[in-house]
Amino acid sequence: MKTYLLLLFIACQSCVALAQDNWDKTPYETKSLANDGIKDVFVETSGGSITVSGASGEAPRVEMYVRGNNNSDLSREDIKKRLDEDYIVDVSVSNHELHARAKRKHDGMNWDWRRQLSISFKIFVPKQVNTHLETSGGSIHLDNLSGDENFSTSGGSLHVDALTGMIKGETSGGSIEVSNSGSNINLETSGGSIHASSCQGKIHLETSGGSLHLDGLKGNIDANTSGGSIEANNIEGELKTGTSGGSLNLSRLSCSLDASTSGGSINAEIIHAGKYVKLDVSGGHVDLRLPAKQGYDLNLSANRITKPDNLSGFNGEWEKDHVRGSINGGGIPVNVDASGHLDITFN
Repeated sequence: MKTYLLLLFIACQSCVALAQDNWDKTPYETKSLANDGIKDVFVETSGGSITVSGASGEAPRVEMYVRGNNNSDLSREDIKKRLDEDYIVDVSVSNHELHARAKRKHDGMNWDWRRQLSISFKIFVPKQVNTHLETSGGSIHLDNLSGDENFSTSGGSLHVDALTGMIKGETSGGSIEVSNSGSNINLETSGGSIHASSCQGKIHLETSGGSLHLDGLKGNIDANTSGGSIEANNIEGELKTGTSGGSLNLSRLSCSLDASTSGGSINAEIIHAGKYVKLDVSGGHVDLRLPAKQGYDLNLSANRITKPDNLSGFNGEWEKDHVRGSINGGGIPVNVDASGHLDITFN
């Protein structure tokens, strides 16, 4: 019986997910926000997606879209009947706050999932707006906003573009895409990959079920995954990153670096080293490339360490499995601990 209920719930959520991003050409209901001076947006829906946009050129408004179960088309009369019988829907404005809420009246064993609706909100507001968004059955899209943005979904992906301010979002069932944003980003998922590009500031990214793709980030970056690989390109500032289930491919770094993996290798190209370089690999090899003109204090351990042919300015001890010494008079600490082969070059 428990297995049957679980399968029924998963099927129900899958049906909702099919509808979550399919906006109808005509919304079921539209409310103008032109004279309300919205400063805060509160949205809660249990079966659809949420979009909030501060893009210029759009009339301030909230649009509500409704689809039937399994992405089915329903007449306006059928939608109204189901909404009246099965849902609490409220769209209101008070003290410059927009509240949009869609929630089922009935939960639990007596709920007929075949009557379920996907209720999504698409909202256009001024750029300077704070958001508080929650959905258990769809994705969340935000763009062109400047404020404090808080949002979560347990059944969809997160899409963030051109946000400025405090950004905090999480999903337990989808991927994350964030671009052109700052200056305080905190995004987490337990069920998908993360793509981050052209962002700056304090950035925290975490996934327990996918890979990380980082490109063009600048600032204090903390990005981790326990279930995938990591790719990073063109990073400035400080990068702390790690995975327990994959390899790291890091290129064109101009930053301090702390990287680790217990299930793969590290390939790191540093074009300008920051305050430190620290690599920890317990399941593979390391290929590290450093700029030749900077000074380093080396503390290297590996199963086998290749000595570069063009090595110059080195003072210390270089053995097969460990290196202790300085280059160019010392300076930036470089600490590497690898269970496999370490290939280090200075270009």
